[in-house]
Amino acid sequence: MKILVCIKAVPEPEDAIYSGKDIPEVTVDDDTDMRMNRFDEFAVEEAVLIKEYFPETVVDVITMGPENAQKTIKRAIGMGADNGIHILSDYHTSCDAVTVSSCIAEVANEKNYDLILCGIMSEDMMQFTVGPMLAHHLSLPWATSVIHETMKSDVQKIYVERELEGGITAMLDINLPALLTIQSGINEPRYPSLSNLLRANKSRINVISVEALQQPESSCRTAGYSYPEKKRDGLILEGTPDEKAEALLRILKEKALV
Repeated sequence: MKILVCIKAVPEPEDAIYSGKDIPEVTVDDDTDMRMNRFDEFAVEEAVLIKEYFPETVVDVITMGPENAQKTIKRAIGMGADNGIHILSDYHTSCDAVTVSSCIAEVANEKNYDLILCGIMSEDMMQFTVGPMLAHHLSLPWATSVIHETMKSDVQKIYVERELEGGITAMLDINLPALLTIQSGINEPRYPSLSNLLRANKSRINVISVEALQQPESSCRTAGYSYPEKKRDGLILEGTPDEKAEALLRILKEKALV
């Protein structure tokens, strides 16, 4: 079987966010330190676990972003993936869920993947949308927030358990091909082995320019950045421990909290 794992390179916050004169500014370029989105690590690990159970499985990983996003592909290969695909674009484009899902769908459409895995969300945008949009483009059945999966022995269906609100778990049998977004905690992502890292450094990554793909009109734009609005002031109690305790008790009584 063939599995595709969608991963994203996200910048280290201290590397991308810095304070301007009046408001914070965000800049990501080829010099920005980037790493694999932590939610995607669980998706890569889940794909590798399936590969261990079904040895004939081939695991591809795909990312979209600037040139230094390739380090995330090498890390995924180091974890056990087989091949890497890099849609080369600027960082801003890689944050537009509509564009990302459309471009990945165009690449994946002709490769006949049996299963596509995504992390539940990205750390930088936290939109939860690329996976479902990608499933829509490819007309695949899908499930989000998957906390457990078991591949059927005939590789025609996959059993999944997905997390719902209120501690409820939904249990589904889904026909393959399908798409799942993987919840954190489903497994424990492995550290890349030295032999796989050496293989990753020698692997030829398939690089595709985003300009070579059909892109929808951008639906995402940055309106601006600002510090969180300060809505209330804190109160620091002064005095001895007994005086602080009495002052705290008085405040709680005034607010009818005790």
